[in-house]
Amino acid sequence: MPQADIAQDLKDYLSQSATITTDAQLRNYVKTTSRTLAAEGYPIRVGLDEAHAYIGQEVGITKWFPITQKRVNRFAESIGDYQFLHIDQERTTRETCYSGTIAHGMLTMSLLPTFATYATLKIRGTQQCIIYGMDRVRYLNPVPIGARIRGRFTLLSAEERNPHEILMRHAATIEIEGQEKPALIADWIVLTTL
Repeated sequence: MPQADIAQDLKDYLSQSATITTDAQLRNYVKTTSRTLAAEGYPIRVGLDEAHAYIGQEVGITKWFPITQKRVNRFAESIGDYQFLHIDQERTTRETCYSGTIAHGMLTMSLLPTFATYATLKIRGTQQCIIYGMDRVRYLNPVPIGARIRGRFTLLSAEERNPHEILMRHAATIEIEGQEKPALIADWIVLTTL
């Protein structure tokens, strides 16, 4: 990707995050980019008139993201879900069909915004993207601790609600490395304002 486009992407990100300090904005941008940006490059950026040509096509995939016990423990602490199959390796192995602890399904789902940052289709001239919601969320396969997951996105629709709003819907799949069955599937819906 040309250096000017990378700089513009950073400027856009910083302007959309105006309520936090510049240092915090830059740190968040770099962390998200380093964790999710696939080697293939930045997200596809098109004009609204070009977006319809991508409907039904895969538009992005992230790099593999590790699910560690430390991350799961922090998530358990933040939401108050201390069910043993997430935090107690020995008991989980002894009392369940799993060979070790597994990630919370909600943790897996909570990574969708991070993955979507660099793997969904973007409309040029966007002022703001707002998470509008999700449909058809299904947890298909538990994520074992130590596994790596990634997001894969296919554009389903780009609906112009008015001249300044586009409702973007992507089919989102969170894959588990080395497994055929994904961890999660959902429709990821974002309201893009121009």
